[in-house]
Amino acid sequence: MKRLLIANRGEIARRIIRTAHAMGIETVAVYSEPDAQALHVREATSAYALGGASSADSYLRVDRLLDAAVATNADAVHPGYGFLSENADFAQAVIDAGLVWVGPPPAAIRALGSKSAAKALAIAHGVPCLPGYFGDDQRDQTFVAEAQRIGFPLMVKAVAGGGGRGMRLVHEAAQLLPALASARSEALAGFANGDLLIERALLRPRHVEVQVFADALGHCVHLGERDCSVQRRHQKIIEEAPSPAVSPALRAELGRCAVALAQAAGYVGVGTVEFLLEGNAFFLMEMNTRLQVEHPVTEALTGLDLVAWQLRVARGEALPLAQEAITFNGHAIEVRLCAEDDQHTPHTGRVLRFDEPPAVPGQRFDHALETGSEITPHYDAMLGKLIVHAPTRREAIDRLAHALDQTRVLGLPTNRGFLAACLRHPVFHEGGALIAFLADEGDAVRSMLQPPPDAVLAAILAAAFPAQAPSASAAAALPCPFARPLRWAHGDDTQPPLEISVLEAGPGGALRVSWGERCVAARVQAAGRDGIVRVVVDGVTWPVALAALDGPGRWQAQAGAHTLALTDLSLAPRERAGGGAAARELRAPFNGKLIAVHVAPGDHVTRGSPLLVIESMKLEHTLAAPRDATVDSVSVVVGQQLAPGQLLIGFAA
Repeated sequence: MKRLLIANRGEIARRIIRTAHAMGIETVAVYSEPDAQALHVREATSAYALGGASSADSYLRVDRLLDAAVATNADAVHPGYGFLSENADFAQAVIDAGLVWVGPPPAAIRALGSKSAAKALAIAHGVPCLPGYFGDDQRDQTFVAEAQRIGFPLMVKAVAGGGGRGMRLVHEAAQLLPALASARSEALAGFANGDLLIERALLRPRHVEVQVFADALGHCVHLGERDCSVQRRHQKIIEEAPSPAVSPALRAELGRCAVALAQAAGYVGVGTVEFLLEGNAFFLMEMNTRLQVEHPVTEALTGLDLVAWQLRVARGEALPLAQEAITFNGHAIEVRLCAEDDQHTPHTGRVLRFDEPPAVPGQRFDHALETGSEITPHYDAMLGKLIVHAPTRREAIDRLAHALDQTRVLGLPTNRGFLAACLRHPVFHEGGALIAFLADEGDAVRSMLQPPPDAVLAAILAAAFPAQAPSASAAAALPCPFARPLRWAHGDDTQPPLEISVLEAGPGGALRVSWGERCVAARVQAAGRDGIVRVVVDGVTWPVALAALDGPGRWQAQAGAHTLALTDLSLAPRERAGGGAAARELRAPFNGKLIAVHVAPGDHVTRGSPLLVIESMKLEHTLAAPRDATVDSVSVVVGQQLAPGQLLIGFAA
């Protein structure tokens, strides 16, 4: 293996490049039109343009990927995760082209890539599974009959699914048919396969998965478990190892079952067997026949490089270690930094400022970010993964939360603060988080995202004050004797605007900032070479990172762990969202493709009823009626690409 083509993008492409280069292997990056200037393209030995913007026109084009391999003289292909990584036809096409496939055999992908086939194989080899229906008959009436046999609650899952797509929880019979239709639509869009299965749902389990590795010589080992219970929309956002709920005896049994399933399928390479865990009882969910997003957690715990193992096994080598030689040290936790707000709504836009937390031993940040990166609707919302390894779980939690506080991504909303709040929540902190954690505690987590304390808020307001920097002109630098009244929106529309008074108290950036009954003296220093504005409040210096967003008078600022969005409403009419036009309109909250409209002009809708469905960042999002109303107009049609703020539906006054 001399030249490795990486059929992927972003942080996983960069991560594979790093190991390949360390092993003396040249790399080939591929890229879509939006990714032409991406970091993975610049870091690879060479790069090849796939064309197109969407995944379907670029990273999912088998013919273009094979063309890239021929054009660059690549002799091996690594699929990363997502895209075609679990596509048996792609694996076979790579092999048929005479290239080394860095992944499991196509037959194993087919046997395990289908949830139905994997469960049938597991049952035959004594791996516990939940009661369910995994058959070929995909008629709705068959699912209805089988649901009555299985009982409620149950879970609808896409047979070819992954990443939470095509998955719906059904509590009662009336919800089943809509859930089938929605899951089938999402599965077809995401995997070109609308087949479904249903199984009994456990309402309060943990999600625990076991990393397995096999070579072509008959050896197979497990590398311990990861606990991935903290999820939103069935997608993981925090992963840790070891699980706080798994004893050494349970770990051995989970590992035994995972290895048995892999060997039964003739598996070669890295894979992950996922289980639901309730007490000491566990049940197979699925097997992912690829490298996982969360593999750095296992790497940190074991000290192993799983990508290096993949490349060695693909070359026909034996596994580097036997089971008894694999050790687990300390505790590792990973969080997924995503372009989404605190309600998990995805966002697109340009990264106007990116600063990594200071590098320290035991900390790792896998990402493909830089200032100027464009986050598009064509791919998922994950921006990167921050991982910490420490001697104890509590130390890992504290260090990871601190690293998140020191991370800056300005220009669009992220879940940085939400992740830190999850880590600090007492249920997670004590090791009690189940899959239902965010359903149960999501509002409590959001309540931990309190507004900045007065000193920090004053620093942010002073930094954002338009006259913040001392002017080179001596006359202009003279302080104005009159306070300037301002009105700034901050946060979301539920927060009333801040009525602010700013008085230039003297030369050199001295200000007096007042809001409500609070009055704070501040001194603003001009931004240094690092672009950070430093504001002294009560003798304490607060570094404030400030990014000017699109549109006049809009900023996003971060001081310490606190991020605040500000909009200058000083010249705007006081009647705004809630009582005016916004109450009569539904606008697109993000970029995406409109895939369903459930209402027409004249329809009466009740608050919370579904109006339309937007596909964005590989997921379907249903927008609901904000109040009881009559639909006056529908301004969009199915198939249309939507922009943030675009008018979708008008309601009668």
